[in-house]
Parts: sequence; structure tokens; C-alpha cells
Amino acid sequence: MPEQLIFAMEVFLNGLMAGVLYALVALGFVLIFKASGIFNYAQGVMALFAALTLVGIMEGQVPFSHLINATFGTKIHHFGWEVPALVAILLTMAVMVGFAILVQRLIFRHLVGQEPIILFMATIGLAYFLEGVGDLMWGSEIKKMDVGLPQGINLWIDEATYNIFDYGFFIDNLDIVATVIAILLVTVLVLFSQYTKQGRAMRAVADDHQAALSVGVSLNYIWILVWSVAGFVALVAGIMWGAKSGVQFSLSLIALKALPVLMLGGFTSIPGAIVGGLIIGVGEKLFEFALGPMLGGATENWFAYVLALIFLVFRPQGLFGEKIIERV
Repeated sequence: MPEQLIFAMEVFLNGLMAGVLYALVALGFVLIFKASGIFNYAQGVMALFAALTLVGIMEGQVPFSHLINATFGTKIHHFGWEVPALVAILLTMAVMVGFAILVQRLIFRHLVGQEPIILFMATIGLAYFLEGVGDLMWGSEIKKMDVGLPQGINLWIDEATYNIFDYGFFIDNLDIVATVIAILLVTVLVLFSQYTKQGRAMRAVADDHQAALSVGVSLNYIWILVWSVAGFVALVAGIMWGAKSGVQFSLSLIALKALPVLMLGGFTSIPGAIVGGLIIGVGEKLFEFALGPMLGGATENWFAYVLALIFLVFRPQGLFGEKIIERV
């Protein structure tokens, strides 16, 4: 088999793994948009905040320690204990649920029935506010996350491919774990959305806030529920990205890469988020491999957005999105 084809196969597999990580972030966008009609610009910052909170709890860091020390002249930073990863994850999830309750009661309860652009602007403000709170609570330095997930090259794949192609493929164990978790998440979320009373109520709220209220759907409860679920998805994405590249404020920018994923898969499709992520991940890796050297490299920075632009021209609802038909 030609050497370049073997390299392309390895690039393809790594593209699939990268696409899963993009899709995990896109899932949060889809959940909130599908359930409430809100495009949540803050989803990437929620993943960052969840990762910061998890690391802070695990390390026993005192929240707002920098602010406390500057105000009172103290020198406290840690409580002196460490929290096991599983307990820290549960505590972080409780924080994200509390965040969902605050978002609903302080912001979106007052915006029922408002135009989508107003709700979108609210999430922009929420994103910058949450990023600032995360900085104040846990500091801005890069943090290492270790929740016990396997990392490094998968030796089984390396040996198997070496025996077949005389060349070992480098596939990260963390990417394989992320793939399995993404499959489980999508399965559970699809079943929840389609076959539970709460899932049907979420879809009703997305269609029309006032109509849902008129048939007895509690808008307050549904929005708390959907923001809590999106917070859980953000926590999962934050764990995967944080374990892969460290917990740093540039994590909030992964939301920008999730936008092309949504445009390809569709803003209302949970499986579409995964398929869109895989297409973007594989496409940008193969494009960089095949044409990157001729174009000066760094094509991964813009390939996804060009592909999304093409989709917007020819299929604006995405591959799995619901086609909007307006009758006049």
C-alpha cells in the first residue's frame, strides 16, 4: 500500500477523534437552541467555567482567594485538602445546576416572549460575565487537569496497524474515551428528547413560549432543566478539552469551532452535532494533509468556516436541521 495512503488513513482517524471533541461543545448549543430557541453564545465559556471549577475543587483551592487576599491583606490560597475526582465532578455538576437556576431567575425569566436577537445578546453578556467570574474565582493561570482518564498512545492500535501496514498509527487513548462518551451522551439525549414528558415539553417551549405556557408547561422549570443539562454537557466537554490541552482561558474559544459544526449538522439536531463534528474534524485534517503544504499551512484555522459558508449558501438548515417553511 502506498505510504501516503497509509499516512492519510492515520490522519483520517485522528480527524474523527478531533471531530468528536468539537461535537461535544456543539451538543450544548443544540440542546439550548432546540429546547428554548436561544442561541447560547456562552456555551464555550460554560465549558471553561466548569473545567476551572472542577480543578479548583479537586485541588482544594479557596474560591476568590486573590480578591480576598487583596481586600484583607491575607495570604490564603488552599484549604489544605484534595478532593477525589468523582466527588469533585459531582460537586461541579451541583455548581452548574445552581448556575442554571440563577440564569433562569435573574435573566431569562424577564425575557419571556422577547425577540431571539434580544435573547442572543443576553447570552453574549452572560459569556463575558461568566468568564470574568471564573477569573476572579479560580485565577487565570493555566491548570493541569487529571481526573484519571487514560492518555497517551493506544498501544493496541499501534501494534495492530504496525502488523498490517508496517507503520503504527498514533491514536490517543483520551480521544477514544471521548468518542465513547459522546456516543453515550447522544444516545441518552435523543431518547430523553423524544420519549420523555420533559423532552416533549422542551420542544414545545422552543416552538412558542406563550403557547407552551397556555397549555400548562412550566417555562421556569423547563429552562432550568435545559440549562442544567447543557451545563452537564459543558462539564463533559471541559473535562475532555482540559485533560487534552490544560485548563486555560483559550478554552472558551472552542465555541467558535463549534459554530461550523452546527451549520453543517443543523441547530436542532442532536445526532447532527456529532455528524457535523466528524465532518469538520476529518475535513480539516485531510485538507491540511493534502493541500496544506501548497497553501502555506495553517489551513485548519479557516477550512471549517469556508465549508460552513458553502453549506449556508446551498443548505442553510444543515444536513439534519428542520427546514423552515414560511407561508405568506
